[in-house]
Amino acid sequence: MSSSLQLEQFLPYRLSLLSNMVSRSIAQHYQEKHGLSTTQWRVIAVLRQFSSLTATQLVERTAMDKVAIHRAVRGLIERGLLLRREASNDRRRQWLSLSEEGIALHSQVAPKAIEYEQQLLSCLGDTERAQLEQIISQLTEHASQLEQQWLQETAEPDQGSPSDLPQSSVNIAGE
Repeated sequence: MSSSLQLEQFLPYRLSLLSNMVSRSIAQHYQEKHGLSTTQWRVIAVLRQFSSLTATQLVERTAMDKVAIHRAVRGLIERGLLLRREASNDRRRQWLSLSEEGIALHSQVAPKAIEYEQQLLSCLGDTERAQLEQIISQLTEHASQLEQQWLQETAEPDQGSPSDLPQSSVNIAGE
């Protein structure tokens, strides 16, 4: 294994490029037709699947930056696509859900997203699709374990204070 970083073979870089290409392609549709950002669409899609979540849960489910999620939520509430209600046991905690308009918008955008996914995967046979699904699941689980491991390592007292650590080490969790 080479010790020099070759971006063209570096999996995180390649996955990021693929993700950005896919997101840009489908985002063009919902930005032009519905005025949604990629983050806003992800919030809508996640809330449609999970019904009601807190902002913290949205950040966890989307693996996106909490500031970006906060901005998206604020914009969706202003457009009447999201509803916000206080938790009965903690006034600081708020539950977010789709309004009827948000549900209707999801039903317009989701078929186009599914169509794009089908077109993207059309270059793979059934066996390759099943393998891809299995590999993505394995990598997702392992990346989650590594993230926890790295967070624990950066939190150990003998590693110095968080301000002594490189910025990328402190921000692993997106905080």
